[in-house]
Amino acid sequence: VQLQASGGGLVQAGGSLRLSCAASGHTFSNYNMGWLRQAPGKEREFVAAVRWSAGITDYADSVKGRFTIARDNAKNTVYLEMNSLKPEDTAVYYCAAGYLSLTDNYLRPSGYNYWGQGTLVTVSS
Repeated sequence: VQLQASGGGLVQAGGSLRLSCAASGHTFSNYNMGWLRQAPGKEREFVAAVRWSAGITDYADSVKGRFTIARDNAKNTVYLEMNSLKPEDTAVYYCAAGYLSLTDNYLRPSGYNYWGQGTLVTVSS
């Protein structure tokens, strides 16, 4: 399973970015897909996820109403639309794929088996 994240960059507070994650090497639709982030000196934390079926989504409280996750199973791609960005959103963002058997844990890093390389998002004040 390979995950390739892209779309990070430098943006001013209040701005927007769209992250993409292209997956290959597995049946994409059979996995939960998530975005997690890690800021300098902090632990990796859950940001958003979309389940393998029915498009059920979950968000960290810190990003609710600002971020939107979506998946396109036909393109094997998951997106994270980030609006109203804040300096505290600065982090390396990772996309991840998790087995269905880990769904109970998919709001945590432990709910994922495969990780992309990360893409840096920097929000300036």
